[in-house]
Amino acid sequence: MPQPSTGFGEELRKRRLNAGLSLTALAAAVHYSKSQLSKVERGIKAPSRDLVRLCDAALHADGALVGMTSGSTADAPLVQASAGVDEEEWVMHLSPDGPSWFQPIGRRQVVSAGAVSLMRLRSGVPGPVATASSGGMLEASRSLFTHYRRLGQSVEPGFLLPGLIAQTHTLRELSAHADGSIRRELLALGSRYAEYVGWLMQETGDERAALWWTQRAVDLAAAGGDRALGGYALVRRALVTLYQDDASQTVALARRAQSSALPPRIRGLAAQREAQGHALAGDRDACLRALDRARTFLDRQEGSADTPVIGSMHLPDSVGMVTGWCLVDLGRPGEAAEELDRQLALVARDAVRTQVRYGVRRALAHASNGDIDHACAVVAPLLDGVATVQSATVTIDLRRLARLLARHPDRPAVRGLAPRLGTLTRPSHS
Repeated sequence: MPQPSTGFGEELRKRRLNAGLSLTALAAAVHYSKSQLSKVERGIKAPSRDLVRLCDAALHADGALVGMTSGSTADAPLVQASAGVDEEEWVMHLSPDGPSWFQPIGRRQVVSAGAVSLMRLRSGVPGPVATASSGGMLEASRSLFTHYRRLGQSVEPGFLLPGLIAQTHTLRELSAHADGSIRRELLALGSRYAEYVGWLMQETGDERAALWWTQRAVDLAAAGGDRALGGYALVRRALVTLYQDDASQTVALARRAQSSALPPRIRGLAAQREAQGHALAGDRDACLRALDRARTFLDRQEGSADTPVIGSMHLPDSVGMVTGWCLVDLGRPGEAAEELDRQLALVARDAVRTQVRYGVRRALAHASNGDIDHACAVVAPLLDGVATVQSATVTIDLRRLARLLARHPDRPAVRGLAPRLGTLTRPSHS
């Protein structure tokens, strides 16, 4: 959170006066009280992230005010996955009362820990696998992957991760005994499973595990001759830095993933992520240019019906949805609300995780635009879905919304939601 700053307050006041706005006029434009703005200008109170963005947009500061409250990370190294380990053994503990864990360890560690005495499942003597058998497993695993992704829209990650991890292991091991194109396809599908595990790990809030699994996906794809997934891994890592509020790293990673050697879909998804990074920095022009680029790339995408879609499969117009997302961070909540209203109407009702993710941001846009009662009406039917999908990333926006609504405690709609919002935004201690 930004700290009280005399320098920021002075700059805000200077820009307000240069724009010919009274404190009352600026307060009305950003839907904050005059007294709160006065305290910020005098350096008595720290501005919230949302207030900074709204003032930046209202005063046409082009990111200058946002930059004053953002830590400098220009010299920080790009995010890297955790160091590689000997993956000969994957150990998973499954508990009937909920908590489970996964740990990759080297075989020497297994032996030294006495784990060789545990129940072991053997696939028989290593040797070639019949083409029909491996082909059948490939076809079944593709179908299963589609079902897993659909389930992921309405089930919390902890229920899906054990099965997805086991399936990734099966495809990896089976590929070692298959030949030719079947081996490559097994590895490619295994990489998609691993990438999805990484995404769900991020949904649990475990960024380190998310990066580890993303790197496993890259390794599996490369073993099958596909180097393109390495580009998508940069997009995934940029999502981690986006939720860390690190605009510069988000943009840097996303730009690296727009190499001309990569498929149009990956370049398009990377351009979308770059746009989100620019929005975080308050740079509207750069954001819109990146969104235009994303639209161009995604209109050119090609793919086989047998190949699982990289990225979200539940957004009819991903560029439109990301545009609405970016407008919130650019301090343009009215435009954001209109775009997100339009885009959410296109998303299937059973895509609960997608509905919740963008629906909460839609409510945040309406609340930031001063439409408090409507924001409450938008978010209220989403709260059961929030509790169901258990998304750490959705919770970030839900906390922003809860803080904004808390400024209006006398509204009946806010009072009605407050207990549930308090429960859903409480930090997890698991």
